[in-house]
Amino acid sequence: MSVAALVLAAGGGSRYGMPKALAPLPDGELFVERAVRTARTACDPVLVVLGAAMVEVWQRADLEGATVVGNRDWETGMASSLRTGIQGLQALGAGIEAAAVMLVDVPGTTPEVLARLLPHAAPDALVVPTFDGVPGHPVLLGRDHWAGVADSATGDEGARAYLRAHEVTEVDCTGLGDPTDHDTPRG
Repeated sequence: MSVAALVLAAGGGSRYGMPKALAPLPDGELFVERAVRTARTACDPVLVVLGAAMVEVWQRADLEGATVVGNRDWETGMASSLRTGIQGLQALGAGIEAAAVMLVDVPGTTPEVLARLLPHAAPDALVVPTFDGVPGHPVLLGRDHWAGVADSATGDEGARAYLRAHEVTEVDCTGLGDPTDHDTPRG
């Protein structure tokens, strides 16, 4: 059994001014490249959902070691990317027991955060990291919950409603990464 990473990188980044997948970090690495590199330290397989500027991301970004799926409905919000990603994970086979759902616009996710979460991986897992007591990402979703998450996701809500309705394990990751969601170029 393995733990996959599901990197959601399909959005157009309207508040950011460009698709966040193509946003550069100070060292020049693209947000999507950082997410894939981080995911690969702990997860196999790594699945990336692209949408806005998909061809440009495909051409410019180093996505080595990742499987890419396209979300044609990316403009409808994050929920469609989550559903697309879950379908992609299901197509990869039954050997995956859980998936770490990573958001491309949280480039401060570190291998240490993943290492803290992955021991909790199981088909029935629902695990959320906390940073100074505040829930963050990536969220670890056990395979048993994928259908329910996909069914309940709407608009830009993703798995939020599903997680509120179920018992979730919180894992303290304070100091292991930066949970900042970069909605604008200033953070």
